[in-house]
Amino acid sequence: MERFFPLPDYDLKNPDRVKVHIYGEIIDEKYSRFLIENADLDIWSVILLDKVQKRVRINKDEHSRLKKQGLIEGRYPKLFVAARIAATTGMKARHIRDRGFDKKYYQDMILALNQEHEPVKRQDIDELLLPKLPEVLSKKQKKTKINNLLYELSVKMNQIKNTGSRKLPQWVLLKSNKK
Repeated sequence: MERFFPLPDYDLKNPDRVKVHIYGEIIDEKYSRFLIENADLDIWSVILLDKVQKRVRINKDEHSRLKKQGLIEGRYPKLFVAARIAATTGMKARHIRDRGFDKKYYQDMILALNQEHEPVKRQDIDELLLPKLPEVLSKKQKKTKINNLLYELSVKMNQIKNTGSRKLPQWVLLKSNKK
């Protein structure tokens, strides 16, 4: 603790044995510096933040606790450290990758793809957006996000429409949106 090593990891899967992994060095010096500068954090918050940093799942009560303190962001269970921690620890780029961009950014990308290469297959949209969506999302969650974006662009905003089938969609801009 005095040398600001990361907290040990405990494996309690086997009821007859406890496995402890003790780190013999600082994994992330900047994260340790953040903890030094924020000595007012209670030990449980530090333990939970350590888990989030290591991408270990925490429960909903723990999530609420850290969220109220403004230490984490994201929807449960896909959590990541808050912007102020990311800035202090030099993890700004990772924070943005984890958080993702706003919905309009992804919608504008779909519209730009259609503007240049109409008609557009779902595979084309997936190739464009999958690498851009937050890394904390699973592939299934990313596909669902794309479905939601397409639904909103087509049904709610009336900017694109599917001229193909449900199985083999062909997305095109509506005439009012063509430049």
